[in-house]
Order: sequence, then C-alpha cells, then structure tokens
Amino acid sequence: MGAGTEINNGEGLTKRRGWMCTKEDFLPEESFQSWGNYANALKQTPARLVDRILTRSSVEEELEVKARSNHEMKRTLSWWDLIWFGMGACIGAGIFVLTGLEARNDAGPAVVLSYVVSGISALLSVFCYTEFAVEIPVAGGSFAYLRVELGDFMAFVAAGNILLEYIVGGAAVARAWTSYFATLCNYEPHQFRILARGLADGFNQLDPIAVGICIIVCIICVVSTQGTSRINYIASIVHIVIIAFIIICGLIKSDPKNYTDFAPYGPRGIFKASAVLFFAYIGFDAVSTMAEETKNPGRDIPIGLVGSIVITTIIYCLMAITLCLMQPYGNIDVDAPFSRAFDAVGWSWAQYVVAAGALKGMTSVLMVSAVGQARYLTHIARTHMMPPWFAKVDPKTGTPINATVVMLAAIAVIAFFTELNILSNLLSISTLLIFMLVALALLVRRYYVSGETSNQNRNKLIGFLALILGSSSVTAIYWNASEEGWIGYCITVPIWILSTVGLWYFVPLARSPKLWGAPLVPWLPSTSIAINIFLLGSIDKDSFIRFTIWTLLLFLYYLFFGLHAAFDTAKAYEVKVIQEGTITKIEEGEVSSGTRPGFDGVDGLNAPSTTPSN
Repeated sequence: MGAGTEINNGEGLTKRRGWMCTKEDFLPEESFQSWGNYANALKQTPARLVDRILTRSSVEEELEVKARSNHEMKRTLSWWDLIWFGMGACIGAGIFVLTGLEARNDAGPAVVLSYVVSGISALLSVFCYTEFAVEIPVAGGSFAYLRVELGDFMAFVAAGNILLEYIVGGAAVARAWTSYFATLCNYEPHQFRILARGLADGFNQLDPIAVGICIIVCIICVVSTQGTSRINYIASIVHIVIIAFIIICGLIKSDPKNYTDFAPYGPRGIFKASAVLFFAYIGFDAVSTMAEETKNPGRDIPIGLVGSIVITTIIYCLMAITLCLMQPYGNIDVDAPFSRAFDAVGWSWAQYVVAAGALKGMTSVLMVSAVGQARYLTHIARTHMMPPWFAKVDPKTGTPINATVVMLAAIAVIAFFTELNILSNLLSISTLLIFMLVALALLVRRYYVSGETSNQNRNKLIGFLALILGSSSVTAIYWNASEEGWIGYCITVPIWILSTVGLWYFVPLARSPKLWGAPLVPWLPSTSIAINIFLLGSIDKDSFIRFTIWTLLLFLYYLFFGLHAAFDTAKAYEVKVIQEGTITKIEEGEVSSGTRPGFDGVDGLNAPSTTPSN
C-alpha cells in the first residue's frame, strides 16, 4: 500500500500501484509456487518442524531481515519520546476501568498492593526487555528476542499470542472509549450503541463510535511515527494534569474510614487482582518494538522503558488509593469508577473532567498499541511466517502501513460486536507468558553461546532452568490447590533459590552485554520467571482454555503455511551467506578453481527445499 513499487516483468522495470497485490506478495516462497511443490513441502513437514524448533536465529540475521521491508523506518525517537509513549501506552483503560472492578470484586482497598505486585513484575520484565532491545534494535520486540534465543517455533507461538492480546486489548479500550464518551455527553453507553436483536447477547450491542475512533487512530499512525509521538506527548501532558486533579481533589474528599477493612478478600484476592491488572502494564511491550526508530538505542531505550514503568506504577498506586478512600469498595461503580466516585461525594461536575481525562488516556493507549502491534506484525512478516505483504514500509511516511491498517481493522471489527465484559476475560494470560519467556530467553542469552559453551555447561544450564521453571510452576499450582497449606512452599521456594544459586555459581557466563545489560543476572530474570508464573496460576481456567484453543489454531496455521514459508526463507538466507562468503574468498584468492558459487545445487534464486540441516 502507499507508494508504488518497481517490479521486474522480464522486459525491464515497471511501476506498480501500491494498492495492487499479487500472489507473490503473500506466498512468494518456493514451496507455494505450484501444487506439486506444496505437496512435497507437506511431506517434509516433520523434518522441517524439527529444524525450525532446533534452529535459532542470530542477531545478524534479525538485523538483515529489515531489508525485506524495502525501506527502513525513520530514526526519529529519543528517550523523552519513549517515556511519553510508555506512559501513553499504559495509562488508559486498565486504570480507569479495571481498578474499580478489581477493588470491588477481588481485592478491596488492597488493590493498591495488587498494583505494586504487578508493577514489580513489569519492572523486572522491563529490565529483560531493555537488554534485548538495545542489543537487537529491530521492530520485532519479543518475537525477535525469542527467535534468537529460543528458536522459530517458540517465537511464533509467543508472537501469535501477543498479537491476540493487542487486538483484544485494543477492542476493549475502544469499547470503553464509547462508555466514557457517553458519560462526558451525559448519556448512558447503550444510547450510543445499536441493538441488533438477531445476534447473541454480548455481541448484539453494535458500537460504531468504537469503529470511528479506530479509523482516526489508524490515520494518525500511518502518517508518521514522529507525528504520533508529538500528539501523544501533548495529550499526555493534558492527561497528567487531569490525573493530578483526580488525586488531589479525590484526597480532599477522602474518608479514612473507607480503609478500615483493607484486605477483605485476603492475599488470594490481592494476587488474583494483580494477575488481571497486569493488563494495565502491557503497553511497555509496544515501546520496545520502536527500537528500530530510536536515535540512540543504547541510551534512549533503558531510560525510556524503565522511566515510564516507574512513573506509571507510582501513578497507578496513587489513583488506587484515592479511589478507595473516596467511597467504600463495595459501592464502587465497575464501569466508570472514578467519574461515579466524584458524583458520589457531591462533585458532579468533576465527573466530566475525569471522563475527558479517561478518553485522552484511552486514545493514547490505542495509538501507542497500534504502533507497537503493527511493528510486531511487520517483523513476523519479514521472516515470512506471515505473508511478506505485511512487512512493507511506505517510503514516504516510513511506517508499516499494511500492518497498521490490518491490525486496526481487526480491532475495529471485534470492538464493533463484542461487549467489554467478554473482552476483559481474555486479557493478561498471553502477556504474562510472553514476559516469562523473555526472562527465560535472557538467561539463555547470557549463559549459552552456540559453538562456544561446552556440552557440560549446556547440560547444567538446562538442568537449572528446568528446576527454576518446575519449582515456580509447582508453587503456583500449590497456591491454587491449597488455601491453608504452607508445607509445599517450604519445598518449592528453597528449590527455586538453590536452582538460581546453582546457575550463578556452577555455570559460567558465556556472553556479556555490549551496550547495556540487565542487572543482577541470574537473580533478576529468575525472579521475573517465578512472579509471572505465580500470577499465571491466579488466572481462571476459562482463560487457559481460550489460550489453548488459540494456540492450537496458531499451530495449524504454522504447520500448513508459516512453517514452510519460514523454512524456505531461512534456507535462502543460508545460501546467501554461503555465496557472499565464497565471493569474499574468491576476491581474496582463497578458493580453488573447482569451487564456485552455485555449485552442487546452491544457487542464488531459491533455497534448497529438501531435508533440513540441523
């Protein structure tokens, strides 16, 4: 889309309009050139699957795939932009909608502790993300990081789930936008929606306003990342002023008696709420995908990511305290908690100020998440796990227009039909899983380098990682299974501690970060793994069922399309590396006359499509 591109039709270069698409834009790989090729590829599925599971990408390959977008993204962002992007991505529907829901149903006034737990987990994940974003400054975010350290297949499953989380989360924010807009206009939300009696309950309140805000956000995001940053920056200043108003004026109308029953649901309620409220921190993941557009990744990314999470956590805690001091937790409105709280204390006019602030916050969340999710899809498409058409970057705007439009179209469709309460039940599980995998990948990155780490140290690393994951998982299971028990923790927690100590003492570091590294390795990523798995154990079983169904659908797509496209592309890259290395040797006079590029079936056009190498 966007500007035209030049193609070679055998008679010279011709101009093709940006909106024109061919099969080559979606399935250009050798496996899809004919039905015979595809049948042959399907026969090789087991061998190719093993190859993709065992094969890890490299930093050099991740940087090389940027060229597959035809044009580079523009480096226009500083650490100041990233801080505002991070705050804009996080402070939205999570704090303005879910705080009231979790305070009333799960945590009571102790919801502030839920935000502390989620904030600590997010901060640990930020340190892990930051090292990767500095060392691998590409648009792929966690997908690129996991592809380098854990392999193609794990990266694809993880990326598919984070895209689902972005789409569902974006749809939830768009629906909430309509609700707060109705409050601002002194109407009920259902008055701004269309009732479709022929559709099932939960899907029959059609929301054209949610679609409209998605279209506006889409236009802003495809025009310019820097323009999006400026709009977000200005809007975030307004937002901070309104948040200050909520905190200061809310505390003026506070009543300490509302804090008398601080934790009515006990520790379990606090952790259950924390698992749900983790959705309020998902935005920083989108910021890490902007590394490719950052002027100085080594300086700007650490300051931007860590700074935005610390500021956001402080704001969340202050707002949660304010809400629960204004009225008893049992009286909190679950749809528009802050607006209704001011109405309840006699400041009816203030609810409109709060609604305006909430609208601004949710608009920023939509903009930043749209920027992030499009870059996820762009980098996935660069590897051909998704059609390369999504990887195109417009030469004029320097933005991935195709990916942006498709992702926001998906958000708009879901937001148009699906009610907020259904969408909110789909959140958090994918996010916690991704953050846990990134922490695991950081440990692999620090302690294992292919071809350098000895088999003995590799086996010790695998053993200690298995113990860390196993003890963390059993702790989460025991927490769910035994409400009063404590003996299990006396076993699982020491195993986790000893496993981390063993990794630190017995396995030598194989790699040190070049520019910026996460501190306290292995303790920081190991703690991140434990906390994320523990919070996963606090999520209801229905979410795990939905997660399993989505993962199975991803696996089917991967087996029939993504696997073969990625395999062909990876082998083509290997051929390119071999050819470039051979050409270099020829230029240096190191190759005999019997060896030349293209010999033994290696040519520069298509990758070998036979049995994969390990």
